[in-house]
Amino acid sequence: MATIRQQDFIDSIAAALQFISYYHPADYVKSVAAAYQVEQSPAARDAMAQILTNSRMCAQGHRPICQDTGIVVAFVRVGMDARWDGATMSVTDMVNAGVRKAYLDPDNVLRASIVSDPVGKRRNTGDNTPAVVHFEVVPGDRVGVRIAAKGGGSENKSRFAMLNPNDDVVEWVVGQLPGMGAGWCPPGQLGIGIGGTAEKAMLLAKEALMLPINMHELKARGAQNRIEELRIEIYDKVNALGIGAQGLGGLTTVLDVNILDYPTHAASKPVAIIPNCVATRHIDFELDGSGVAQFTPPRLEDYPDVHWKPAPDARRVNLDGLTRADIAQWQPGETLLLSGKLLTGRDAAHKRIIDMLAKGEGLPPGVDFTNRFIYYVGPVDPVRDEVVGPAGPTTGTRMDKYTETMLAQTGLIGMIGKAERGKAAIESIKQHGAVYLIAIGGAAYLVAQAIRSAKVIAFAELGMEAIYEFEVENMPVTVAVDARGRSVHEIGPAEWRKRIGMIPVMAV
Repeated sequence: MATIRQQDFIDSIAAALQFISYYHPADYVKSVAAAYQVEQSPAARDAMAQILTNSRMCAQGHRPICQDTGIVVAFVRVGMDARWDGATMSVTDMVNAGVRKAYLDPDNVLRASIVSDPVGKRRNTGDNTPAVVHFEVVPGDRVGVRIAAKGGGSENKSRFAMLNPNDDVVEWVVGQLPGMGAGWCPPGQLGIGIGGTAEKAMLLAKEALMLPINMHELKARGAQNRIEELRIEIYDKVNALGIGAQGLGGLTTVLDVNILDYPTHAASKPVAIIPNCVATRHIDFELDGSGVAQFTPPRLEDYPDVHWKPAPDARRVNLDGLTRADIAQWQPGETLLLSGKLLTGRDAAHKRIIDMLAKGEGLPPGVDFTNRFIYYVGPVDPVRDEVVGPAGPTTGTRMDKYTETMLAQTGLIGMIGKAERGKAAIESIKQHGAVYLIAIGGAAYLVAQAIRSAKVIAFAELGMEAIYEFEVENMPVTVAVDARGRSVHEIGPAEWRKRIGMIPVMAV
């Protein structure tokens, strides 16, 4: 009979979360590398080069793959014969103690993203607790844990439907992808749950995301059952949509489709989709009473020989003194290297600014957006000699409802985020002669190398959502919406859908 010590369990949770914060699963790296080799879209290929370069850098520097270090989700399998030695906490409390230890580790501080009172004050808990914990009691005397750190951008693109028994699952799944946009940071993985009840389907989809990426092996040997047939069919049809890496248009949108199913009521067919983004972070371990779980790092020589560098013809832009006339020359899909000063702001900062303007209070002291850019980012805290931790973009559409006011009342001329913008935001961008740029989601450590200084200038109490002033040097971005309102997230996928073969895009 295995005897599990409380501290061993806590330390194992902490070690696992630190490990997955900077080591991608090997199957993910291998799959992105294979997609990179065959990709024909220059924009998508550049995005994947940044993703692979960032992955190697994080493995070497032991820093987070993405600035969004995730909400912790743990599936805990407790053996019926396992014995706990001197435990004074519930297993959920042990998981949270491990999360707390991992996220506050001074050698690799992880960003605290969890807020309590979700429909009220939304106060950051400060240590990324609590985790979402699921339990199963199983035969045996071991305790197994499957744990993930799930990014908010991809979680927000989850989909669920109660289909009729004879409805086509493939048609529904493929029809959801265009509406999901690029905020889930493809190329990634789709987890699909079919059957059970509403909540069971969602749980199956989340568990499916932790299965191995093995689509190339599956296609090579051929499907052996109906679920494998569905995986291949959905994989092929989703990639035929031409959405591509970061939504820029290309051959690879999904790296794999994993499906788990469960018996359901004769009148029902619940189906759930949850995507995994570039920051794919999960691992399994088992405790047998011998001590803390051990994790084997990947070898650097197993990473692909891909080292991103800016294109020689990339436009170099000085942010200081930029005008609307200057940005009017930029074209959708064009690569820029930004140098100079920009401000940051996410959801909470935008809401405060809009509220202050509505009350006639003006902007906070020291905050002036005139002819300047705002970067939608909530960085990781710095360690050692860093000026800022990993600082990749957050999803731009969440700021859409603030865009008209920001452009009309603050003098702002440009925004930087990830993924597409909605129609109203694009119309505001066009009307005000502004632009929207994107940085690559999932390349946060690489992006942070371009940041030369960082200081908080407003709303310090918001933590990672405070307004910073960054000074950057050759920060790589792509023009996503130009001053005439042309969007690369519309142009790119449409072009590549035609090239791939024009399968119908079903209505969402």
